[in-house]
Amino acid sequence: MRVDVLTLFPEAFEGGPLDVSIIKRAREDGLLDLQVHNIRDHATDRHRSVDDTPFGGGQGMVMRVDVLDRALQHVQGQDGSPGLVVYLSPQGEVLDDSLVRELATNERLILVCGRYEGVDERFVDHCVDREVSIGDYIVTGGELPAMVLIDAVARHIPGALGDEVSPEEESFADGLLEHPQYTRPAEYNGWAVPEILLSGHHAKIEKWKQEQRLERTRERRPDLLGDSP
Repeated sequence: MRVDVLTLFPEAFEGGPLDVSIIKRAREDGLLDLQVHNIRDHATDRHRSVDDTPFGGGQGMVMRVDVLDRALQHVQGQDGSPGLVVYLSPQGEVLDDSLVRELATNERLILVCGRYEGVDERFVDHCVDREVSIGDYIVTGGELPAMVLIDAVARHIPGALGDEVSPEEESFADGLLEHPQYTRPAEYNGWAVPEILLSGHHAKIEKWKQEQRLERTRERRPDLLGDSP
């Protein structure tokens, strides 16, 4: 999978969470091709302006449609596929497991990181395929949401986790939260691991895990079961 990121702050993607652990290995193994592009490179005036005051008045600045469009066209021309263009926006559809899996089916994603008061709506109307939000709150820009999206999607690239079953056993994989996890020591400070996990009876262990997933989901996220909280 190729992921291109359009941002005013490419340095935000250097030496961060996308350069460690699973994502780093996926990049080194050629499973994830991450390319970061500076939107400001496509400004044409001597001040390299990328934003301006909003028509109709209002606070803050708005990113310009002409600069964004030039940046996007340049990046799309670097690969045979135009990619799915995703704008990270608090007004977008909320990123959940279902959307992550859908995005992971694309061979190429182009992520656009907004700043200031957002981007000119004409760019969204004519150039963006999907608007995506990581939650009902505001962060300073689209860089952190882009990193979250990349991390979540990259886990579904075949071979990225090393264990092809792993994504199917995590929280939300089948609409339920994950069961509790334990490891050595079997007892610590008087806190014991559930005996069933030490029994070696695999069928009973799997039954226990499923019961725990249902119970935990019902207690913590009843909305996933269609229940009222």
